[in-house]
Amino acid sequence: MIDLQLLEHLESHLTTQRKARFDAVITNRTKHFTVATEDVYQLHNTSAVIRSCDVFGIQEVHIVEERNSKRIDREIAMGSQKWVDLKRFHTVKDCIKNLKQNGYQIVATTPHENDQLLADFDITKKSCFFFGRETEGLSQEVLDAADCYLKIPMVGFTESLNISVSAAIILQDVTNKLRRSDIEWQLSEQEQLEKRLDWVSKTLKSYDGIVARYYQEVKST
Repeated sequence: MIDLQLLEHLESHLTTQRKARFDAVITNRTKHFTVATEDVYQLHNTSAVIRSCDVFGIQEVHIVEERNSKRIDREIAMGSQKWVDLKRFHTVKDCIKNLKQNGYQIVATTPHENDQLLADFDITKKSCFFFGRETEGLSQEVLDAADCYLKIPMVGFTESLNISVSAAIILQDVTNKLRRSDIEWQLSEQEQLEKRLDWVSKTLKSYDGIVARYYQEVKST
């Protein structure tokens, strides 16, 4: 359980603008949708996907690094890796197992004989959107495990999009529909409190010292 008095004390060290920003952002965070990237080779693509997740309120990002393991490009992510939760997996199998245990359907973002257009996607189900390698796309393992297949309609000569662009288009569409729906998509009260504490810890440079002094004062009273 979160120590609410500690959280209140910590947030008193934030500027009014920063606290207001936390208030505005946390109410738009969701775990109803999440994203997974599979062995994306270009570092800036993964970083850009993380940035899009932050922009559109997606709280969790799942990163499969079965072949490629690289640090997040901080410049492109522009600090967004601090605000979203990164969950790393060494195998696709482990990632999919974790997602299904948490009630997510697997959505393969790729053209398929049984695919559906973005406009027709059912937003009522908890969903994880999988994005694959730049040249190869999603692995057969993901395609076999997918509950549905999703494609972005394209009418030009080019029949593919960069994965970070695809992620941004899909997330903008589904989160916009989600916020206009009656679905309970927001983080629970407890999740919001936990996330606020996490964000405060990443914002205050003297976080550990403030916490230590707070508990010293509590014990002395």
